[in-house]
Amino acid sequence: MVNEKDPQAMALGYVAQATRADTTRFKTYLAGNQCSNCALYQGKAGEASGLCPLFAGRQVAAAGWCNSWVKKG
Repeated sequence: MVNEKDPQAMALGYVAQATRADTTRFKTYLAGNQCSNCALYQGKAGEASGLCPLFAGRQVAAAGWCNSWVKKG
């Protein structure tokens, strides 16, 4: 699981709970955005975590968020 204190995680503003996103620093965050509905997220629906290519295949929290969030579509 990616640690929020990891240098890459900090650079991307990753938080394990999206509602804790730093909206002052990362203005792209919108309520409801989270890893589980990001195009980059590779976890299965309903799982607590899944892989993310941004973090070299490490797991991220489904309820998390980072500044690279892209709408799944």
